[in-house]
Amino acid sequence: MASATATAKADLSGPRPEDETPARRRRFRFGGSRLGGFILSLNLLSLLILFGGALLLNEWRQGLIEARQESLTVQAELLANVLREEGVTRGVPTPELDLERASIWLTDRFIPAGQRVRLYDSNGLLVVDSYQVTEAVSGQPLGAAQAAGTPVADDSRKKARAAAEAEKAEAAIRGEVNAALDGRSVVTVRRNEQGERVVSVTIPVRHVRQVLGALTVEAGNVDEILSAQRRALMPFALVALGVNLLASLMLHLFVARPVMRLSAAADQVKLQRARAISLPDLEDRKDEIGDLARSLESMTDTLSTRMDAIERFAADVSHEIKNPLTSIRSALETLPLVKTDEHREKLTNLLQQDVRRLDRLITDISNASRLDAELSRDRPRAIELNRLLGDIVSVYETTAKPGDIPVQLTQPQDFLRVMGRDGPLGQVFRNLIDNARSFSPPDGVVRVTLEETDGDQPIHIRVEDDGPGIPAENLETVFERFYTSRPKGAAFGSNSGLGLSIVRQIAEAHGGRAWAENRLAEDGRILGARFVIALPAVGKRA
Repeated sequence: MASATATAKADLSGPRPEDETPARRRRFRFGGSRLGGFILSLNLLSLLILFGGALLLNEWRQGLIEARQESLTVQAELLANVLREEGVTRGVPTPELDLERASIWLTDRFIPAGQRVRLYDSNGLLVVDSYQVTEAVSGQPLGAAQAAGTPVADDSRKKARAAAEAEKAEAAIRGEVNAALDGRSVVTVRRNEQGERVVSVTIPVRHVRQVLGALTVEAGNVDEILSAQRRALMPFALVALGVNLLASLMLHLFVARPVMRLSAAADQVKLQRARAISLPDLEDRKDEIGDLARSLESMTDTLSTRMDAIERFAADVSHEIKNPLTSIRSALETLPLVKTDEHREKLTNLLQQDVRRLDRLITDISNASRLDAELSRDRPRAIELNRLLGDIVSVYETTAKPGDIPVQLTQPQDFLRVMGRDGPLGQVFRNLIDNARSFSPPDGVVRVTLEETDGDQPIHIRVEDDGPGIPAENLETVFERFYTSRPKGAAFGSNSGLGLSIVRQIAEAHGGRAWAENRLAEDGRILGARFVIALPAVGKRA
């Protein structure tokens, strides 16, 4: 009797505490998933590198400074041309600046926001400074009154620092003015009296080729503009951070956690609490995780089916082996009680038949048990069935003895090829030919036909005999293990009932099918049996 085992499926939503090993508990310390923590860390690190580089690199500052320098140079040249062309020079024959008119013109018509203009005469003396002429006096409210006895803060260090900054600024502007009075234009970035970064352009004021003075235009607020740009970048950084966190969360929920659940389900199968993985909410997904879940379920289902098949095979083997063993034991127990040589010879023949049957069973069982390993170990390759069948039939022809059933082969001119293993496929054809010869009458013929048809399995191999045929109710039963129905006169124990079962197993392992049918005459009379093997083709060579 074949034992039937129920396949229990594990429907798991996560790992169980009692199943977690210490190594696994350490692995689930990042929100339950190392992969989720790695995704979050990697996304945040890339974001930090991006915005850190954007804040630290000097590209924006350098571009802003260059734009300011170009703008101030254009403004300074325009002012110098206006000073020359508006007749603010006087003196004949030697022209010189009209300091009063230049001062009035600059202070009345040029008061730019955030910029400072200074004009120096030919001796380097300051004539006009836009910061020193204004109509309004800026002020600020006084601070709160301090209590009596409060010590006065010592501002000497602060004043000394301010004086040093002013001295440096004065020295820098003096160098620029001297260069301009020598006829050279100076464009630079320096610190002003308050220690702020400013862009300064100093150019000579000329009349033809004579230098009449120096004009300095400077603009500040460079650091403020950069800070404003960085502040404007912050909303985008926050949005990018939110998107990264959301992406990390989505990857954790839809990738890391499903993988963790699949791992826990696999552990349940390994711990023998379930025979197959079943996670319906993951199997319904149309992405790679769903493919993985379906593949794991299919794999575990296949393993479960294989385990059930092994259990049934073991039960069938045990049942089949017990029959000859029981017969042998009975014969051995009866042998000492036999008095005549005739009875003793009959028991001896019975023992020999049972031993041969047992040897045949063990050989076929060994071959069947090694079949799966051989099919998985050998790599499939393209096999020409014309040549393989020709070699097999030629062996039967060369080893035929008087009275043996002949084997005829019919095949097309084109070479038909299948992807498979020649050893197992050769066993299929030999089993079918041997089975057909055993059922054929003495004047019968076994016909092997190779042909190509339409469909997914276009290559058909037919093995026909002239025997009594197969009862309609046994067309499928003949492929079951240990099923035997031999013709009269066949040697007892010469067949184990595994040949056709092995044929179907090998055919299905090659992506094909195997079935049996009867050859019928026009009047419906059975002419013999026919076994058909259908295999997929991989190419045709003329």
